[in-house]
Amino acid sequence: MQNPLDWLLGLFSLDIGIDLGTANTLVHVKNRGIIINEPSVVAIDRSSRRRNKVKAIGAEAKEMVGRTPAHIVAVRPLQDGVISDFDVTEQMIGYFIGKVHGNRAIGAARPRVVIGIPSGVTEVEKRAVRDAAISAGAREAGLVEEPMAAAIGAGLPVTESVGSMIVDIGGGTTEVAVISLGGIVVSRSIRVAGDEMNEDIINYARQKYNLLIGERMAERAKIEIGSAYPLERERTMILRGRNLITGLPEAVEVSSVEIREALSSSVQVIVDAVKATLDETPPELVADLMEYGIVLAGGGALLQGLAQRLQDETRMHVYVADNPLTAVVMGTGMILEKPEFYRETLTSMQRKSTIR
Repeated sequence: MQNPLDWLLGLFSLDIGIDLGTANTLVHVKNRGIIINEPSVVAIDRSSRRRNKVKAIGAEAKEMVGRTPAHIVAVRPLQDGVISDFDVTEQMIGYFIGKVHGNRAIGAARPRVVIGIPSGVTEVEKRAVRDAAISAGAREAGLVEEPMAAAIGAGLPVTESVGSMIVDIGGGTTEVAVISLGGIVVSRSIRVAGDEMNEDIINYARQKYNLLIGERMAERAKIEIGSAYPLERERTMILRGRNLITGLPEAVEVSSVEIREALSSSVQVIVDAVKATLDETPPELVADLMEYGIVLAGGGALLQGLAQRLQDETRMHVYVADNPLTAVVMGTGMILEKPEFYRETLTSMQRKSTIR
């Protein structure tokens, strides 16, 4: 029988699914869909009078990156998919939960929360995420591995006795997993993803052109002309930054061929991770994957030619999910909509914690 207090709280609270990403945080509210999609950035005032006071969070903080005075620092509290600053992460989660509830007091609402986390995180990191959510005002905090959430959000038959493979390429981590009967059979988590690709482009510009560019310019180049496979029509764009020799502003035209060369090492690491996961997959499930293919999710899935590159390397059909950017958060929302699946997810995570 349901606890009357839980029932009463349920009337005034909203079930929330959170994709706590290195680059962006997305929030899904039961029966309302995705209502928040903001950068995982927090601006902190480190002046002597306002020691470590949060100045802005999300989109407003992202606008401050590279444009702040010395005492204001824009930081990303999650690095490589894990919490690097607990206090700031707690405030960020609290801010998003508060934004969902509007003017209602968080303490009165106390929502039930499901958070997507990388499959390779440690028990300490899991506890940090759960504690941050509880401290931020959640009544109950459940964790689900991101590849499982992404597979559910992408519409894969994760509860059936067939193999499904998901490659979730986020900002800080790439998650590769083979799923069957509601559980992850084989998985691999590597800390090479979108951020590492941006860094590759920054290093390439520095080494080849003595040009220092910012993260935003590198990301723009990755999105506009970045690729993992030769394009039908190669393109060019202008990189703007500071010449490291003269110290003066400079603009350099680069081609998609050059950016592809810059990204080659990171792309190869992702390809190797997929092949290594397939190598560990039971033959019956490999047969299923040959029939149904491999699904790409996450922002990195939008890199031009990546599906074609993986298809050539694995000799399997590879395609991008219909909603690659929102697959994880949609998965957390779908878990919340099915109470029995929610309990099963919590039990599975607790079982893994006990085994480890």
